[in-house]
Amino acid sequence: MASPARLPGTGRGVAGGAAGGRRAAPARPRLWPEVLLLVLCYLAYQAVRNLVPTDHAMAAHRAYQILELESSLHLDVEYDLNRLFAAHTALAVTANYFYAVMHFVMTIAVMVWLYLRQPARYAGYRTLLFATTLLGLGGFWAYPLAPPRMLPGFTDTVIAFGTWGIYDSGPSASVTNQYAAMPSMHTAWSLWCAAAIITITRRWWVMVLATLYPVLTIVVIMGTANHFLLDAVGGGGALAGGLALTRGACGAFHMAAHARPSGQPPAP
Repeated sequence: MASPARLPGTGRGVAGGAAGGRRAAPARPRLWPEVLLLVLCYLAYQAVRNLVPTDHAMAAHRAYQILELESSLHLDVEYDLNRLFAAHTALAVTANYFYAVMHFVMTIAVMVWLYLRQPARYAGYRTLLFATTLLGLGGFWAYPLAPPRMLPGFTDTVIAFGTWGIYDSGPSASVTNQYAAMPSMHTAWSLWCAAAIITITRRWWVMVLATLYPVLTIVVIMGTANHFLLDAVGGGGALAGGLALTRGACGAFHMAAHARPSGQPPAP
């Protein structure tokens, strides 16, 4: 996947007066404003997510529509995966904690790595993540969808095995909106992590691990009955849309910045 367009001020600039044409180190954004921005954006994400309409009948109806569509395409693998996870305690418990923790841990870890080791690319990837998440929120609002664990026959592995989880179908369900499932932000964020790592690193084993991370994430979100396969497809679409928005916004900014003032004659 191509890396997002660099935002102004994040690339390498020529050092003024540097001997031998040396280039100055890329400017790293100030830490505390970045931390504050990330925290505020996450709080806004959670707030907007919880404003998603909560019509259970409609959300469940859409879930059955998703299942019917996947069945017609021979992509309905969620039930078999969920049965496999439910039949193996160690697998289900591990998957529950993976689902609850890894999307935060990995995303934050990649953000920190970009900030410390790749300052020239940090702002571009940060903006891509924000744009992707914004599109995800739009999907939550436009298409509230019940997860598979709310349908008969599926097992909510958090409740079944008594583990801690960020979402479940029990009393704690009121803590967060249960119908913000399409697109899957777990998938979108894991693909973002993989894209950032793969487009920067040159170590083959790191690239392999980065590729496996979203694959494992997609298996887990279905095995725990938190998402349909098409939710994962939607997560990939959100990332692609975020990349298009990021590049479009950067292109428009550069055009505006280099536009000649009205009435100014061309340079000789």
